[in-house]
Amino acid sequence: MTRILSIGLIALLLASPSFADKNADKRAKILKTRDQTLERLYEEEPDTRREIQRAEGYAVFSNIGVNLIFLSAGGGSGVVHDNVSGKDTYMNMGSAGVGLGLGVKDFRAVFVFHSRKALTNFINSGWDFSGQADAAAKSTDKGAEGSAAASLVDGVSVYQMTEAGLALQATLQGTKYWVSDSLN
Repeated sequence: MTRILSIGLIALLLASPSFADKNADKRAKILKTRDQTLERLYEEEPDTRREIQRAEGYAVFSNIGVNLIFLSAGGGSGVVHDNVSGKDTYMNMGSAGVGLGLGVKDFRAVFVFHSRKALTNFINSGWDFSGQADAAAKSTDKGAEGSAAASLVDGVSVYQMTEAGLALQATLQGTKYWVSDSLN
């Protein structure tokens, strides 16, 4: 019995670096997506660069959303950056909603936190209730999109950009954001 336990423990210890490498790869991918998303946002909305620099912090999330007639669901991951401390907090997200819609889209969301309270509440509580309306028909660089999102949280601005997908929707969404235990 002791021998089996010892072999199991050794196997677990040998596997630990691969878990660490996978987490490092995930963090690197999230940071790369953040940088690309911010560059695109600054290109499309030049005033956002100054807005983000003056804010308490910001978050960038990569999301996949599915709309099927009256229901919508989505999931993704991202990172919150505290402009004061310089700290990054990696987070996950999941959403569900009701409304009219049909389609699938891969999109990016950028949250700008204008107050310390909004930033802290987002990391600690992570809820966002929002109304969304958009039409998207986009394949990488081709196609067009039109979207509007309004956060119901004081002190937060939200920007959305579609990467790819085909969707037409008008929904009320509830989204839960939570700190990733494995990536922090």
